[in-house]
Amino acid sequence: MIRRVPGLALSLVPLAFACLLSGWTIRNPVPPTPASFGAPALLEEAKHLGNVRQLTFGGQNAEAYFSLDDKYLIFQHQGEGIPCDQIYTIPVDPPEGHPAVPKLVSTGKGRTTCAYFFPSGDRVLFSSTHAASPDCPPKPDYSHGYVWPIYDTYQIFTAKVDGSDLKQLSRAHGYNAESTITRDGKHIVFTSTRNGDLDIYTMNADGSNVKQLTNELGYDGGPFWSYDGKKIVYRAEHPKTSEEIADYQGLFSQGLIRPGNLEIWVMNADGSNKHQVTNNGAANFAPYWHPDGKRIVFASNMADPKNGRDFDLYLINEDGTGLERITYAPDFDAFPMFSSDGKRLVWASNRNGKAPHETNLFLADWSD
Repeated sequence: MIRRVPGLALSLVPLAFACLLSGWTIRNPVPPTPASFGAPALLEEAKHLGNVRQLTFGGQNAEAYFSLDDKYLIFQHQGEGIPCDQIYTIPVDPPEGHPAVPKLVSTGKGRTTCAYFFPSGDRVLFSSTHAASPDCPPKPDYSHGYVWPIYDTYQIFTAKVDGSDLKQLSRAHGYNAESTITRDGKHIVFTSTRNGDLDIYTMNADGSNVKQLTNELGYDGGPFWSYDGKKIVYRAEHPKTSEEIADYQGLFSQGLIRPGNLEIWVMNADGSNKHQVTNNGAANFAPYWHPDGKRIVFASNMADPKNGRDFDLYLINEDGTGLERITYAPDFDAFPMFSSDGKRLVWASNRNGKAPHETNLFLADWSD
């Protein structure tokens, strides 16, 4: 499940982001191996990415997001011993010679997704199924083809960074996930099925004053606030033909969706002025604002949509112009996020993996 795609990692790469609760450390960041995808690709990536470092080694790690002061990352990890993804934090720059030791934030029960720091740095947001059951929810029925599960037991929680003082923010039945908070700490945006479809909502930081922002049939999700809190970037797939609508509604009734044509959209914080940014017929997801408030970084398989699983990072202006490719590694590069000062980019990638579907976190210095 992901943010902000509730199952993209499970099915595209198949990331099931669970965690190892003990005996797990992350080595000091090291440069990736150039031989993994060749010198020409590295030269292309070097236009924007310098001093690329691998932060995690082994398992499935994704959806890493900076704290407001850029000193910590919060992310999802699956390792040995536990079948469901859990939430961890690690320091971005551990002292020389000291491995970064991930600290568990979530309960270790159920399945978790979509973690994000409060701007204060002392609390976090995430979604979890543990309140309904300590067990992992069932895997989706892939006899339907390429589908994502939409677990109706996800609720949004907040906790201190050490996992204490756990509080439930959402109460409505259904899928409640993909939450992020404004940089002033006042408003949360999230995705929910509470009104019978996958739509985007906002609420106050304490869970009150819920407002629905989208209402078109289909999947609207993965929302992120702009730095000034005035706009929201998100991804959407809206079925148009009678066949597409029937397929969407049939799968949705079973707690599933079939992604295919996801496009990037932007709207104002109150839901007004919705406008489409991409229009390429591919799967575009995980959008995040550049600190300048004018550009958006995101993941897409537009270079090879028939393959479906080869995702790279792209940069685009909010008006849809200036599209630029950032990564060129084979397979999967996704979940990008800029540091607050715009000097660094973190993302998840299959590059250098030692095992099938191994996905690790990478950090790079960013150059415009």
